[in-house]
Amino acid sequence: MADAEWAAVRPLLPVLGWMHGRGGQPEAYCHRAILDAIRYLVDNGIKWRAMPADFPPWDRVYAFFRRWRENALVMEFHDRLRGQVRQRAGREVEPSAGVIDSQSVKADAVVGCDSRGFGGGKLINGRKRHIVVDTHGLLLGVVVTGADIGDHAAAQVLLEQVAGAHHRLALVWADGGYTGSLVEYCLATLALVLAIIKRSDDVEGFVVVPKRWIVERFFAHLMRTRRLVRDFERRTASAEAMVYWSMISLMTRRLARPRPQPA
Repeated sequence: MADAEWAAVRPLLPVLGWMHGRGGQPEAYCHRAILDAIRYLVDNGIKWRAMPADFPPWDRVYAFFRRWRENALVMEFHDRLRGQVRQRAGREVEPSAGVIDSQSVKADAVVGCDSRGFGGGKLINGRKRHIVVDTHGLLLGVVVTGADIGDHAAAQVLLEQVAGAHHRLALVWADGGYTGSLVEYCLATLALVLAIIKRSDDVEGFVVVPKRWIVERFFAHLMRTRRLVRDFERRTASAEAMVYWSMISLMTRRLARPRPQPA
């Protein structure tokens, strides 16, 4: 991280228990070095044991990653950054609209058969990332399943999580794959309007579909992160955490940019 990124990130880090006098062992390594190591791993797609010697030992970095994953600290840190990015863009901290979609990716050999599957639509043997983003393309929630899990079943779980965490959320755009009973379920149970945006049958060739291009741009960003080009994680919780870490890198860079001066 550049100094400007660290200056924006440091006040948003979750405060450890030992700093509040609640006991526990102090960290042995600087948080900036640990965060740099995780960002390097996610961005370059290396193995944990291939961590360069410039960073702390790989097992200490993984222990930090695992602790933040198990205690949902990575989600807390990510949500604080998202709020800062939205405020800087002149928007409310909590979004009122979002876009939902899914992405199928091939799974590595380390992924067990209990968390992978064959998706008939994309003909991919691996996993599927179900995500919801706001209108700025910032992540609101992610659920990783086997590629054989349908969008309807995963979307129901994901939208319940997102609606519970973001109470201002009232509208979610989706493609034609989410039509059917899910629309009535969202309206009756979650008080959420699921608006279906379909591509016109009369249009030939490539065309930008309103609102849906936002989530496609999000997937394009994930594909620039080498650790996410395929699914290398044994657990789906780790796969979801990697998506959060990828977005954390994107948002810290945005916060470090100088503010545009009015003309």
